[in-house]
Amino acid sequence: MRGISLEPADIVAEARGVNELRNRIPVLTRIEVHYTLRIPEGSRETVDRALSRHVEKCPTAVSLAPAIAVEWTADIEEASA
Repeated sequence: MRGISLEPADIVAEARGVNELRNRIPVLTRIEVHYTLRIPEGSRETVDRALSRHVEKCPTAVSLAPAIAVEWTADIEEASA
């Protein structure tokens, strides 16, 4: 993430698909992603900047738009050195 190295255990993502019935057919309309990140101390501004562009830079979100909305939230913890 923009020059910040994170261990695999420091990045957790949970995704949930939301379906709506259209003409009695369940249609995926939204994907909600929640990240839990443990980042190095002092890197919060860089991480926030990267996350602010998440949907426009995520290949999956770009591929699915505009048919399926991709939304995200995050819990971020700065680890002390």
